[in-house]
Amino acid sequence: MNFASDNWAGAHPAISQRLLEASTGFSAPYGTSALDRKIEQRFNELFEREVAVYFVSTGTAANSLALAAVNRPGGVSFCHREAHMLEDECGAPEFFTHGARLAPVDGEDGKIDPNHLIAEIERFPPNFVHVGQPMAISITQATEIGTLYKPDEIAAIAEIAKTYGLPLHMDGARFANALVALELTPAEMTWKRGVDIVSFGGTKNGCWCAEALVFMNPELGKDLPFIRKRAAQLFSKSRFIACQFDAYLQDGLWLHLARHANAMAERLREGIVSSKRAKLAWHPEANEVFCILDKAHADELQKKGAVFYQWNPPRVGPGLLAQHEVLIRLVTSFATEADQIDQFLELLG
Repeated sequence: MNFASDNWAGAHPAISQRLLEASTGFSAPYGTSALDRKIEQRFNELFEREVAVYFVSTGTAANSLALAAVNRPGGVSFCHREAHMLEDECGAPEFFTHGARLAPVDGEDGKIDPNHLIAEIERFPPNFVHVGQPMAISITQATEIGTLYKPDEIAAIAEIAKTYGLPLHMDGARFANALVALELTPAEMTWKRGVDIVSFGGTKNGCWCAEALVFMNPELGKDLPFIRKRAAQLFSKSRFIACQFDAYLQDGLWLHLARHANAMAERLREGIVSSKRAKLAWHPEANEVFCILDKAHADELQKKGAVFYQWNPPRVGPGLLAQHEVLIRLVTSFATEADQIDQFLELLG
């Protein structure tokens, strides 16, 4: 009954097998092998245009280097107040941009509110040297609380980005989960809605250690090869990331794994709705479910073997919890099985 996070799950057998196959023989290093080139072309097909793809090891590296690629002196990037890059990356985006700041933007349901975004950007008037320069906007898809930006919501933020001349970045650690939930193609969820850069995550969805930074306009990432090298993210044996994406993207495996994770989250949601001892905090839209429990009940579940995290409630929407209640996060993955959920729901009552 492990619902701590989808990064607790292992690697899918097809990806493990592909890693084993790639471990023999010789292959050109530093992203120059035939396999690397094959996967770069696969990303072109995936996004229905020529893109620039750079493999990295972690989502934090992808997010940080995305901002480093568009860095400006005194740079300021705008993201949701509870965004992963702001709250859970130990200052890495600031570190790799050599001091650029992250400006928090409020918004309900874990999503940037366009009006708040405009107001925050307007706090940095052009040519006023003391406040710095806006340099990027970042959205998280799926969000940190398991909600989704709908296509028109992405487009609305992209329009603001365009108005102010800012690139729009998407943190896609759970890109596949969002994609299948919205029933979109990668192109429809990104550049066709105005997204410029994507942190394309594989690790949370069955890969061992595979993330990609994707620039919809290769020119925007022209300095990334040097930035990535300086950040110690250029792997000599890059075939071990490329081969994971080879298996991950083959025959729609990545989409199948995401659909399974989302379906398991829906099973959890239905059980929680039926429980008299728990209630949903909000409606889940991907593979994260947040529910409210009496603290003693949450402690009891953990003692009986349920693994999950107690979660800080969002800063917006006060009054979510009573004094004796806690918010817990339950994350499903490709490895979650229905009987694990049923066992948890039985304990939940």
